[in-house]
Amino acid sequence: MKIDSGDYVLDYDERSDKVQIIGSLRLNGLEEYAPVLDVLRECLTSTTAMTVDLSTLEFLNSSGIAMLSKFIIEARSKDDLSLTLLGSSKVPWQGKSLKNLQRLYPALKLIID
Repeated sequence: MKIDSGDYVLDYDERSDKVQIIGSLRLNGLEEYAPVLDVLRECLTSTTAMTVDLSTLEFLNSSGIAMLSKFIIEARSKDDLSLTLLGSSKVPWQGKSLKNLQRLYPALKLIID
């Protein structure tokens, strides 16, 4: 499954249970983030090992952080899930924001290179 808006690309590889988001997410409110959250939820329901790669997501606004937080809270209720979140130290917002997501879900594997 793929979403290509011009500003961002979300690519869900069902074979590897990996979601990669590239570009810049500047959507307004949780309603506009619904398609992104729907893809994350779909992956969540069909796997026990999921990777979300944000390492090339250059910008994510506060509504996007709220959407990711909502997803992380939903993910932690799935007992048999192994969730990995990939980030990059080269993208300024990711260090602090992604660590905050790990506080919501301590079992989250956070890899920031």
